[in-house]
Parts: sequence; C-alpha cells; structure tokens
Amino acid sequence: MNIDGYETYSTYKLTSYINASHAVRWEGGMGKEHMHTWAVICEIHVNNNQMVPFNQIENELKEVSSRVSGKFLNEVPPFDHVNPTLENLTTYFFQVITELLRRNNAVLTRLEIGESPTRFYCITLK
Repeated sequence: MNIDGYETYSTYKLTSYINASHAVRWEGGMGKEHMHTWAVICEIHVNNNQMVPFNQIENELKEVSSRVSGKFLNEVPPFDHVNPTLENLTTYFFQVITELLRRNNAVLTRLEIGESPTRFYCITLK
C-alpha cells in the first residue's frame, strides 16, 4: 500500500493470555514449579489486503492455547521432552500459529510471548 508517497505494510495484533506453570530443567536438575500468566501477542499480515476472519483466527488461537492453558508445561508435549523455557515456548507457538494462519491466507510476522510484564521473547519474520 502507498500512503502519501510512503510504502506501508499493514498488520493486525491479536493478544491473548495463558495461565500455565512450568519448571525449567537445568544441568543439575529441575527448578521449582511456578505459575505464569503468559501474554501472547501475534502480529499478523493478511495477504492481498483481504478482510481478516478475526473470529475464525481467534477461535483457532484459543484451540492452540487450550493445549497448555491451566497445565504444567513439563507434562504437555512437546515440553515433556523439550525444556519449557520462554524461548522454547515462543518457538513452538510460532511454528504452530504460522501453520494455522497459512490456512487463513495470513502470515504471522511477529510473535511476542511474555512471562511477566517486563520479560518477553520475540520472533520476527525477516
């Protein structure tokens, strides 16, 4: 899109929250189980400037979130064998949400997951 001579790129942001606990695995064992309210912020670009099927996308995102919501991540695949760190959780969600949006003619351009209001891990498409 071009606005006043500037090339623009439009995105939408959808935010949701997941309550789940985890315990990080270290070389010397496992840390203490603790709870987070994870903020999940998806930045989405819709191909060909089409209308966004918000309800459909939000419902599918809820389905993805329900896989871990209210659970101890260390017992939920793939985190039963992958360390449930903020970075690994973000990578997993980026892969799953990317595929979900592809089916809706959209692209996940950035995913931010925060385990606290001051600590986020972000993945951005180049």
